[in-house]
Amino acid sequence: MSVESALPLMGKHVVVTGAGQGIGAAIVQTLAALGASVSLMGRRLEPLQSLITQLPGAERHGAVAVDVGDEAAVQKAFAQACAARGPVAVLVNNAGQAESAPFGKTSLALWQQMLNVNLTGTFLCTQAALPGMLEAGWGRVVNVASTAGQRGYPYVAAYVAAKHGVIGLTRSLALEVARKGITVNAVCPGYTETEIMTQSIHKVMQKTGRSEAEARAAFTQSNPQNRLVQPQEVADAVAWLCSAGAAAVTGQSISVSGGEVM
Repeated sequence: MSVESALPLMGKHVVVTGAGQGIGAAIVQTLAALGASVSLMGRRLEPLQSLITQLPGAERHGAVAVDVGDEAAVQKAFAQACAARGPVAVLVNNAGQAESAPFGKTSLALWQQMLNVNLTGTFLCTQAALPGMLEAGWGRVVNVASTAGQRGYPYVAAYVAAKHGVIGLTRSLALEVARKGITVNAVCPGYTETEIMTQSIHKVMQKTGRSEAEARAAFTQSNPQNRLVQPQEVADAVAWLCSAGAAAVTGQSISVSGGEVM
């Protein structure tokens, strides 16, 4: 087996946003193991730099602090990453944020925050990465959406609307670049075992007096497998979408949710 076949992303510059923990960190580790040179992007440099020390070929990778909802900051971050590792071949839009509130108590500020981080950030980062892909005639864009983009959930209307928007953007852009050697897809995790999920479980415990097991059950019951999705399972789906074997897959929203969305 050649090095190229064993490491299919060798020589390719991959950008992962929201890379510091949870799903983002699992994606970084998986794609780095496939040979990619990864630019890890997130709000804080420290967790990104710490993760790089754990990656194979640490010298190939770099960390860039960025607020994905800030157009000027995104342009600067991508310019810095491309100067260090060349044009972006693969973009994984993983940065996101979820806040809950009843619809009647959802402020305009919360609404705009959810759209800005989850949807506008995906738009801005994709605009920054796409020219290099078009010039190369090859590229992969993978948007980490959510089952919230495939169905509705109560008390998170702003988040659900933003993630529906991400799926709409995915479908539209996929058609625009279908003949350019570029695929655009979304992965849609259900409730996933991450630091954010741990915080959510503790919030339920504090607000309701439930035990940890009872609070966890509130999240696992929507999954027909009766469990939380693991970050590595999401990362594996992303890695497949970046592979040569997924070249005919574009404009799709792939649910990683144990059968919650079918």
